[in-house]
Amino acid sequence: MPNILITGASRGLGLGFSRHFAATGWRVFATCRNPAEAADLAGLAAESGGQLTIDTLDVDDFEAIAALAAKLSGTPIDVLLNNAGIDGRKPQGLGSVDYDSWAAVLHTNVLSVMKMTETFIANVAASERKLIVMVSSGLSSLANKRGPTDVGDGELYIYRSSKAALNMLTKGLGLGLAARGVAVVAIGPGWVRTGLGGPHAKFSVEESMANVCPMIEKFTMKDTGKLYLYDGNELPW
Repeated sequence: MPNILITGASRGLGLGFSRHFAATGWRVFATCRNPAEAADLAGLAAESGGQLTIDTLDVDDFEAIAALAAKLSGTPIDVLLNNAGIDGRKPQGLGSVDYDSWAAVLHTNVLSVMKMTETFIANVAASERKLIVMVSSGLSSLANKRGPTDVGDGELYIYRSSKAALNMLTKGLGLGLAARGVAVVAIGPGWVRTGLGGPHAKFSVEESMANVCPMIEKFTMKDTGKLYLYDGNELPW
């Protein structure tokens, strides 16, 4: 039974990932900031017969990351799924950026992902699948940014820049960890109806999972350092 560690698992995409992988026979280590408030995740855990367990983890708390690593010391992690992320206060256009919010988003979406990766790399390297997955976004592509953004919240400088930085982590870590046989791949799950995506987004969580989870299960070293959209197409950086 492969093991997967998922951050930000209490709702949205994280909950969807947890539900999918538990249902398909994976051992799921689901983490979130406030398990006492994560009723849906608790329900999954209760139904799983011990296959899905919940650990308290705020990815911005590096001491908490270290504590979880100590708890999971010696446990192989086939997939480290760095899902937890935030988008920041809006609007995010010239003259309207909240710089404290920008710093917070960069910490969660970039620094915390790096900390999770370096903390759990030994667990991943000890597994059979040896995979780290970053949840990025189609909005992160520099090559695809050719004109103004028309989303009603400005240019989304905060969110876009954080995911672009995450892409560079994916590329750099993919190259750096190749010698250890660890693949690092980013996915863009699409515009999904979550707290972040909003009620008018294109995909339901279930539709997004049906797209990206089979991709995650098939990623190998040939995919390392790349960013794939939900439709399986590689997105240019």
